[in-house]
Amino acid sequence: MMRTRPLKVALLGCGVVGSEVARIMTTHADDLAARVGAPVELAGVAVRRPDRVRQGIDPALVTADATALVKRGDIDVVVEVIGGIEPARTLITTAFEHGASVVSANKALLAQDGAALHAAAEEHGEDLYYEAAVAGAIPLIRPLRESLAGDKVNRVLGIVNGTTNFILDKMDSTGAGYQEALDEATALGYAEADPTADVEGFDAAAKAAILAGIAFHTRVRLDDVYREGMTEVTAADFASATRMGCTIKLLAICERAEDGGSVTARVHPAMIPLSHPLASVHGAYNAVFVESDAAGQLMFYGPGAGGAPTASAVLGDLVAVCRNRLNGATGPGESAYAALPVSPMGDVVTRYHISLDVADKPGVLAQVATVFAEHGVSIDTVRQQGRNQSGGDAVAIEQGGGRREGGEASLVVVTHRASDASLSGTVEALRKLDTVRGVASIMRVEGE
Repeated sequence: MMRTRPLKVALLGCGVVGSEVARIMTTHADDLAARVGAPVELAGVAVRRPDRVRQGIDPALVTADATALVKRGDIDVVVEVIGGIEPARTLITTAFEHGASVVSANKALLAQDGAALHAAAEEHGEDLYYEAAVAGAIPLIRPLRESLAGDKVNRVLGIVNGTTNFILDKMDSTGAGYQEALDEATALGYAEADPTADVEGFDAAAKAAILAGIAFHTRVRLDDVYREGMTEVTAADFASATRMGCTIKLLAICERAEDGGSVTARVHPAMIPLSHPLASVHGAYNAVFVESDAAGQLMFYGPGAGGAPTASAVLGDLVAVCRNRLNGATGPGESAYAALPVSPMGDVVTRYHISLDVADKPGVLAQVATVFAEHGVSIDTVRQQGRNQSGGDAVAIEQGGGRREGGEASLVVVTHRASDASLSGTVEALRKLDTVRGVASIMRVEGE
């Protein structure tokens, strides 16, 4: 039998995502009630500018006093989609204190203070759900937290930011430069006026912290995640990737060490083989590749941002939390029993693609190879090319390109697997060689 008293929902924020949450709650009210087992009622909407007209929302529900809304005492679930650290953190903890569960899409707050928020939820016997915080509409957190709860996850490798994937995909498919691709992403609404959080990897790093914590049952904070942006990726990098049968993606990578004693979390651009499923993720889409002992390899794919897709994830959590409330129960909370240490980036082992600008004269290759050997980094392949007067690549020297003593050449080295610390030491030593004019780029090679 359906309970007649409605479950009351307070919505904090009514922007792109919040307005979609409100719209779906209104237009699908009957379906939501049937799925939950009771009516779900939008009881209040907190916004910064309450005088603005919001289509489909009763003005009587709108308030600028978010604190008073979450303190009402009759609110069952608070949906937080305002983002940022404060006042979101205080509002969420206040909601717990006043008997409400919380559904959030706030990746930055969860990556920074997830442990404290989970502790507050547990203390007051409330739920904290946040499927929408990572990868938009893609069901990912719940499968990691529930469907794979009996398995051992070893690696999570993913494209978790649609803006950066659109830019890199455009550079790859059209040969556009970074700025040109960014301008197009901005014009189409994929990039914010200030794209720093996306292109410098902050957004993806927050998501990586959340994913690593859930996958490895370990508390991983944003500060634990190594981060590199993608603003230095060039057309030359894509040309090198193409020659290797690869493309370039900004990846969030969370790994369990081979001995199982620690974990790492990182975000950076990387070359991945065209044969890897993530290589075929185009446009503003997201995809996450999960590797576990029993289930093997799984991939989750779909739209990773936007009002409607993100609202879909929010509403999924809302239904789950409302069901729990009707049953007098709570869902799974934080699982951090493993308490594994988070290793520094220097311990990460992978392959590398290094492009050097060197003097075009005999003996350079031998000097460079010696530096690699001294630091325990094994070379897989080397490609050396001369440069024409305009700075572009000329014919490969090995193939008989005309060498002009004292000119410049480009030396591309691809290594076997080595630690990041060993590679960093190698690069530092290379920069001290008189014959090395500069290190043009360093790109990790993943997904092999």
